[in-house]
Amino acid sequence: MKIHITNGRVVDPQSGADAKQDVFIEAGRITAIGRAPEGFKAQRTLNADRLVVAISSRALFDFEEENHVFEQGDDRAYMQLQLQRLDTPARPGVAFSLVHKLLAFNQDAPKVQVVILSRNDPVSGMRVFRSCQHYRLPIERGVFTRGESPWRYLKPLNAHLFLSTNETDVRSALEAGVPAARVYPHSARATDRHPYEVRIAFDGDAVLFSDEAERVYRSGGLSAFQDHEHALSHTPLAPGPFKPLLEALQQLQHSGSETMRIRTALVTARSAPAHERAIRTLMDWRIQVDEAMFLGGLAKGEFLREFEPDFFFDDQTGHVDSAAAHVPAGHVAAGVANVQS
Repeated sequence: MKIHITNGRVVDPQSGADAKQDVFIEAGRITAIGRAPEGFKAQRTLNADRLVVAISSRALFDFEEENHVFEQGDDRAYMQLQLQRLDTPARPGVAFSLVHKLLAFNQDAPKVQVVILSRNDPVSGMRVFRSCQHYRLPIERGVFTRGESPWRYLKPLNAHLFLSTNETDVRSALEAGVPAARVYPHSARATDRHPYEVRIAFDGDAVLFSDEAERVYRSGGLSAFQDHEHALSHTPLAPGPFKPLLEALQQLQHSGSETMRIRTALVTARSAPAHERAIRTLMDWRIQVDEAMFLGGLAKGEFLREFEPDFFFDDQTGHVDSAAAHVPAGHVAAGVANVQS
């Protein structure tokens, strides 16, 4: 079998080399490092860097009733309540479906790691892990900071995604270069009609792409935006904060799974002729999406209802509000639309 291992750590004690490189294996032996041998066609691709998702306990489970006690400022009463309910599994939260399906990719080999990253106290963390065990979620790692911001632990985790209900933590993660979104706790839950397919929808500008075009729109209006995008249709947009996640998802898809697959959608307010630059940018990145919706300002919610994603990411709260009535949704506090005065 021919195997391509991406992002492998290659260590050579003789030369002192220690670097991340691709490794190519044929018939159980390494045939090349760095670049593929001529004519090499991998039968299987493995990503040595597993997809790492960090998630807060409230994004994974429905702790809204308990959170009401926490927000009253009595953390001791909150801890006691969680302890009283230790043997009562928490209900699935907004991002539960996404996590559950991503972990299903581990049936063949360890490809996805999920870590709890929570402002909860360690005692309350026991209930989080008990709930994971109840739903048979193989989550073994967790960091509980008792009210302190946990985002600083994203770097040592090498996280590809951080989901939290705390806007401050999400903004800090995005500033540190980690794709992150604030989960809307009252979002609709994902349907169960696609048990073997992880469905994820992304906005374009300021999420997958930079906010360059959005800035033109805000300063010059729709006409200026259309002219700008038409003139630069063959010039790829700069990456936005979620490009690394989309790349990691594509690698996960290509790693091969007998049961699970990923389906992605670009859901954007762009319309023709501005659509072309978005498509050409993805082509330049060598990234494919399964569906693209250029809605020209139409409300996104009902279109997302038909796509039935496990999660939707957007930088504008109006679009997230529209989506959350139908599907799990999160706000990406990035780009010009989210500059704090």
